[in-house]
Amino acid sequence: MPRDATLTRPRGRVSGWRRPHWTAQRDKRPDKRGFLAILGPGLITGAADDDPSGIATYSQVGAQFGYAMTWLMLFSWPLMGAIQEVCARVGRVTGQGIAANVADHYSPWLLRFIVFLLIVANVINLGADLGAMGAAVRLVIGGPAHLYVVVLAVLCAGLEIFVQYRRYAAILKWLTLALFAYAATVLIVGVHWGDVAFHTFVPHIQWTTDYLTSIVAVLGTTISPYLFFWQASEEAEDERVDPAAEPLLEAPEQGSQAIRRIRIDTWFGMGLSNVISWCIIVTTAATLNANHITDIQTSAQAAQALRPIAGELAFLVFACGIIGTGLLAIPVLAGSAAYALAEMMKWPSGLSELPRHAKAFYGTIAVGTLLGIGFNFVGVDPIKALFWTAVINGVVAVPLMIVIMIMTMQPKIMGDFTLPRPLWVMGWVSTAVMTLTVVAMFATWGD
Repeated sequence: MPRDATLTRPRGRVSGWRRPHWTAQRDKRPDKRGFLAILGPGLITGAADDDPSGIATYSQVGAQFGYAMTWLMLFSWPLMGAIQEVCARVGRVTGQGIAANVADHYSPWLLRFIVFLLIVANVINLGADLGAMGAAVRLVIGGPAHLYVVVLAVLCAGLEIFVQYRRYAAILKWLTLALFAYAATVLIVGVHWGDVAFHTFVPHIQWTTDYLTSIVAVLGTTISPYLFFWQASEEAEDERVDPAAEPLLEAPEQGSQAIRRIRIDTWFGMGLSNVISWCIIVTTAATLNANHITDIQTSAQAAQALRPIAGELAFLVFACGIIGTGLLAIPVLAGSAAYALAEMMKWPSGLSELPRHAKAFYGTIAVGTLLGIGFNFVGVDPIKALFWTAVINGVVAVPLMIVIMIMTMQPKIMGDFTLPRPLWVMGWVSTAVMTLTVVAMFATWGD
């Protein structure tokens, strides 16, 4: 068959399908794309980690402890970068997401347990994020927050379901600019930069229940299972829509270039995510903590509290950041759950597919978003809901990270692309830290 002949393939990613061997020979020239063109799944995943619920956590930490926990964002960057690079490699090497690989090689009961809890946690988180976005819009322009919740949810789901994949991926990349609202805010407020630098590079751990619990909350927010599923599936998705790309198992000659791109994309994306988290902590420490406002429960409360202290501009930028980051996080939360469920059930899936060809996949996105809307109309306490989200994410993260680390060292799964030793070590360090975090979470549960 000639190289430019039409190849008919199954709609979506169906486990077991592989391209014929003739497609494996590709251009081996180095990737000469610019830096911004290289950025993709890693950038979007890192930005989605700073969702409105995460902003609430970082705001609470800054308000309660001042600059004392800024070191944690520097500490968590290599942990987050390592495990996300591992997940990205899974998608690019195998051409499938994490759930599809676990389904192919491990007990279906393990996967069902993980996917069920992932969906529950994502829906709760999605609902809380929508509520925070609605509250932020109300603070800025007034009006009914519940109406804004519905409008924003429909907007997010509509774009994710009906916009062509490449255009939608570009939209998500542009939405990452919303993160810079928090970089702007930290420059607007008055900051003691000497104190910030000292606490960022010299950790001072307070051996108190509140401090240790906050460390657990930050790490649990930073290293989340939905990010694992999303980035792996998006790497596989990007490979499928690129006619010059193949799963590395089938085209190992593409490996050096692909792995280099993944490393740059992932570590930059996670670094940006943690810089923005650091900015939020510094902003709330310099304003709220400095004025003895230490009890912040939601991101909207943080924005409102900034208004009389830091001025209207700081309030407006902070609140708009909540809305912008939410527009990015909502599709990632809904999409990661849809990828996981569809891969487990072996349904046709992928944002590059038309809705009529992947009805169950897009239906999962729609239903998850609808449940998130409903979450805001049933009187559920968002603070308690996010606590349970943290618990569920912790229960899911540890066994999932262990499975991922074991899976990525098996040649039968990863071929010649098993993890290099430094990444293997850092991945296990990240897994160990997350395990200790979950143990600490349960140990401080009753305090």
